[in-house]
Amino acid sequence: RFENVSFRYADNEPVLADFSLTIRPGENLAIVGHTGAGKSSLAKLIARFYEFQQGDIRIDGVDIRTLDLQQYRRQLGIVSQAPFLFSGTVAENIRYAAPEATETEILTLARRIGDGDWLETLPDGLNTVVGERGAMLSMGQRQLVTLLRVLVQKPAIFVLDEATASIDPFTEWQIQQALNLILAEATSILIAHRLSTVKAADRIIVIEKGKIIEEGDHDGLLLKGGHYATLYNTYFRHQSLAYVEQARELVEGD
Repeated sequence: RFENVSFRYADNEPVLADFSLTIRPGENLAIVGHTGAGKSSLAKLIARFYEFQQGDIRIDGVDIRTLDLQQYRRQLGIVSQAPFLFSGTVAENIRYAAPEATETEILTLARRIGDGDWLETLPDGLNTVVGERGAMLSMGQRQLVTLLRVLVQKPAIFVLDEATASIDPFTEWQIQQALNLILAEATSILIAHRLSTVKAADRIIVIEKGKIIEEGDHDGLLLKGGHYATLYNTYFRHQSLAYVEQARELVEGD
């Protein structure tokens, strides 16, 4: 719960001013808005990458600033726009959030994503070396590895700042499968750039200049013909049903 939160970077103009928002336990909340609206700042504050200047952010009634930072972040699954991978194997990167995870556990979860077909795109499966910052993998593969890391971690809260890079339909379909597995288990805050992610949310809020200007579900907001409908026509409309059908045909054709 955000309670009258105000935040600015250094001496810049406020990004959030007297911002309030309640997220229900188990809810999947999508946050949309133009670049610079304050979406990513919300994710950074939840993760405590930055401290806000006024107000409170509470989880189950507890101010997050009173919680032990290391223990708090163990309950957070975070995927940023630039997925963080270190030099090592795919398996080592997945275990980063849950060192005790066995290879069998990882494989079981990996095979729940597209029946594990994505593993076949990796030269050595889970033992594939990813390179510095995951340079040996495609953007889609990097996202799948970081999402699998979250699945293995089993966090209470999931924060996704979705990448804007274009991804082929087959990988897009697999990423959505991985997301659906996470969304079924965690309270989720989704800084959304994909139509499939927005439509999967229980609730959508539209942010502009650090304020909520509209909220509801996908169909209801489209019918209103307001700010969300404008964003949809600008950013999401091209991610059409034809695109999704293309992905499904690729999978079913194998």
